[in-house]
Amino acid sequence: MKRPTQDIINLLNEKADFYNHIDFIENDPIQIPHRFEIKQDIEIAGFLSASIAWGNRKAIIKNADFIMSLLEYSLYDFVLNFKESDLKSFPDKAAHRTFHMEDLKYFLKQFQRIYLKHESLEDLFLLKDNETNFYHAIERFRNTFIQEEHRAKKHLSSPYKNSASKRIMMFLRWMVREDNRGVDFGIWKNIDQKYLSIPLDVHTANISRKLNLVNRKQNDWKTLEELDLVLRELNNNDPAVYDYALFGLGISKEFE
Repeated sequence: MKRPTQDIINLLNEKADFYNHIDFIENDPIQIPHRFEIKQDIEIAGFLSASIAWGNRKAIIKNADFIMSLLEYSLYDFVLNFKESDLKSFPDKAAHRTFHMEDLKYFLKQFQRIYLKHESLEDLFLLKDNETNFYHAIERFRNTFIQEEHRAKKHLSSPYKNSASKRIMMFLRWMVREDNRGVDFGIWKNIDQKYLSIPLDVHTANISRKLNLVNRKQNDWKTLEELDLVLRELNNNDPAVYDYALFGLGISKEFE
């Protein structure tokens, strides 16, 4: 890919600055983890909210809040101390679209197992030497989080199967990015944000094509890596900041 024109670079920087603002929280699923202060509460709320982040944003926020209510808005305490009988009281309904109550219960059991061994989910995403993105780290996390075949596994996309892993990337951006703008949390201190990629979905991918940032037509991991090369050249220390620009250009419909 050629380096974007200066006009495109200026546009991306302008929109990133505009949308990376505290007001962004109001209509975005990131508002759910922002209701909490304890690090582990933020992680659990963020992971569950990101895991159901597809479809209508209002529905995502509503259903994420419903999940928080099931955990009595005391997420870490609930995860550490719940018993099987506590889960049986959950209503027999979908948590969000195809994310069934069975999937939520399974996620909670995995949280309990992991948090009894680790202080933070960050431990499961640490990059190894010579890794420059989360391709392998996400797969290691998937294999640790879900250690056997289970229907819940479909909610954790695999880069090894060429998925862009949009929802996990969104969660990672929330936890890792730190810029004092009040949107992302930056509570994970052992992972450098320069390794982040944007959460690539149909909207951000289409905008990327219209701006000639990528050539590939698929919305997959290979396209994400193609986009990484461009965005890291523009801002090697914080490439994921351009998620705000691409997402903002998508919702503002400036390029329809």
